[in-house]
Amino acid sequence: MAAAYSLLSTFLHSSSSSPPPPSPSFPSTNKKSISFPSSYKSLSSSPHSTRNNNSLILSLHHNKTRSLLLHNNLSATNKHFFSSALDSLLLLCASLALSVSLFVADVDSAAAFVVTTPRKLQSDELATVRLFQENTPSVVYITNLAARQDAFTLDVLEVPQGSGSGFVWDKDGHVVTNYHVIRGASDLRVTLADQTTYDARVVGFDQDKDVAVLRVDAPKDKLRPIPVGISADLLVGQKVFAIGNPFGLDHTLTTGVISGLRREISSAATGRPIQDVIQTDAAINPGNSGGPLLDSTGSLIGINTAIYSPSGASSGVGFSIPVDTVNGIVDQLVRFGKVTRPILGIKFAPDQSVEQLGVSGVLVLDAPANGPAGKAGLQSTKRDAYGRLILGDIITSVNGTKVTNGSDLYRILDQCKVGEKVTVEVLRGDHKEKIPVTLEPKADET
Repeated sequence: MAAAYSLLSTFLHSSSSSPPPPSPSFPSTNKKSISFPSSYKSLSSSPHSTRNNNSLILSLHHNKTRSLLLHNNLSATNKHFFSSALDSLLLLCASLALSVSLFVADVDSAAAFVVTTPRKLQSDELATVRLFQENTPSVVYITNLAARQDAFTLDVLEVPQGSGSGFVWDKDGHVVTNYHVIRGASDLRVTLADQTTYDARVVGFDQDKDVAVLRVDAPKDKLRPIPVGISADLLVGQKVFAIGNPFGLDHTLTTGVISGLRREISSAATGRPIQDVIQTDAAINPGNSGGPLLDSTGSLIGINTAIYSPSGASSGVGFSIPVDTVNGIVDQLVRFGKVTRPILGIKFAPDQSVEQLGVSGVLVLDAPANGPAGKAGLQSTKRDAYGRLILGDIITSVNGTKVTNGSDLYRILDQCKVGEKVTVEVLRGDHKEKIPVTLEPKADET
């Protein structure tokens, strides 16, 4: 508004200081012949009268000329005054209109007069900007709240104990994230892209694959499901994009390429291996967990879940769970609230312990009698009456596939179904045995 007033004062000053219009010039009276009425002609009969008559005629002529000049000057002055007043009025109206528009639009008065040229971007930059704008509404911010009791007042308070990312799966309000993002939470809150926050409830989770599904009661018009792609045909070197909330900074975009495929990492909750993991050099930091990894078309190809870093910050080695694995897990969690995965029902020794014995395989520490392996007759590790350790069965293969460690056993079981009968080959003492075992579903987690 100050700019508008400055503009108005400048124009008013220029209008008031403009030079007056030039006075009209009139031709000399001695170059015109003036005719008089006949009554004046009788006065010229004598020389004296002629002189008096001439004086009278000149006096009348000068008076007439003076009155004509005065009339013309007044007319010109009036025209100039009304013209200046009209210009000032129009300028005042324009200034008031500009001031009102600046006030209503809430725009900085200085910025209103700055003309900026549109920024020119390269085609790849435009594609990245478009991908971020189209997929950001699908990414959410998840806050993990834990109940804490005040030591002095004994009041129970909810305090944030962690945060992470997630993305909208469908219009029904399902949100997908990592299990370790929500682990140990008493309450969860989900913040959408428009900064509206909703309480979320847990639909189900899979600790072994580090996947969890939440649900929020948000209006359908605020939910933008992310487009789901496939991960089976990915190639090393293709561009990828990660969107998340690292360190609480919402909706951050990082870019990179696929550095490797078919990696294997262990679940943070159970230690069970996650196969076919995508390795990327896109920056993934604390808070990115649970966020989407996208290809250049904006389709989901993985969930950002872990990094390899001694410092805990991004070191250029990030891992994402492939979307083909996530798809089947989310479908089961949405339909049944749990993942039905077959198990042998055993506890086995760490791989390092078996290596020290000089054998290859999985050493059975415990096979409960009510579990699949216990029902089939697998033997557990125990001590005799003298306290000496008696090793249990060592699993060397399942269905003819060699087993050298726990990861191999999990990998084989992931290909099996509940109720399927498998042949387990074990080393018992100094001989091998083949034992048929019927796989059962994993017990429900609470």
